[in-house]
Amino acid sequence: MLDNCNLCVRNCNINRAKGKIGFCKGTDKVKVALVSTHNYEEPCISEGNGSGTVFFSNCNLQCTYCQNYDISQEGFGKEITTKRLADIFLEQQEKGVNNINLVTPTMYVYQIIDAIKIAKKNGLTIPIVYNTNSYENVETIKMLEDLIDIYLPDLKYCSNILSEKYSNAPNYFEVATKAIIEMYKQVGGIQLDKNGIITKGVIIRHLILPNHIQNTKNILKWIKENMKDDVYVSIMAQYFPTYKAKNDKLLNRKITKKEYKIVENYIDELGLKNGYMQDLGEHEEEYVPKFDLSNV
Repeated sequence: MLDNCNLCVRNCNINRAKGKIGFCKGTDKVKVALVSTHNYEEPCISEGNGSGTVFFSNCNLQCTYCQNYDISQEGFGKEITTKRLADIFLEQQEKGVNNINLVTPTMYVYQIIDAIKIAKKNGLTIPIVYNTNSYENVETIKMLEDLIDIYLPDLKYCSNILSEKYSNAPNYFEVATKAIIEMYKQVGGIQLDKNGIITKGVIIRHLILPNHIQNTKNILKWIKENMKDDVYVSIMAQYFPTYKAKNDKLLNRKITKKEYKIVENYIDELGLKNGYMQDLGEHEEEYVPKFDLSNV
């Protein structure tokens, strides 16, 4: 399948099995930068025992403000086999985590499918989270049906001008919304266990960008008008200028209390019922994981 890679909407049509490098820089090997028990996801994902995260290297976006740019853009990580990936899933389960959390998995869907099947044959039972930027090919998402329990998609931009400028992603909104609709078709609304931990469903994430509050409003309006109330919405206020955003006059600061309040009020105005709004903090940089190949 990697002989002519069309996993995402980039449609690079390159032979990854022979070492050809496309937009995401992924090869036929899985590349991972960190395996950890993560306690800073949404409460229903990581509260209590934490989320068993697998941070994949490389990305099919080029976000100028990416907080994980050393792995997403610079490619830090270690190549592993599909069998090793399956073992990692089982090792995380043995630690008692709530779920397996696949972070930026798009480039490795074929290998992930194989790894999940291997791990399930060997006793994997906890839910699997597909944590994605949503620049996804719907046909690829369809391949994941009955394998993924929880979809955690970003919805970054409503404006294609912004998506091209900040992520080199033409038609991001059209692509991402189609993918999210397919995700909902597969897993439906949020289901929680007796401890309030998610077992199935969709949580749509959106990161507020400074000076782009209208973009956030447009995203929230689309969610309200196009998704059911049993989808959770997670509004993230953790933005801080990093990577190339430090040199962008519109992105080189954190969001303000005024911007935060405007978004908060708009959520109330729309009547969005379920989800989370992250508190406006002061030391967001401290929560970026240290990518050191731990447990890989």
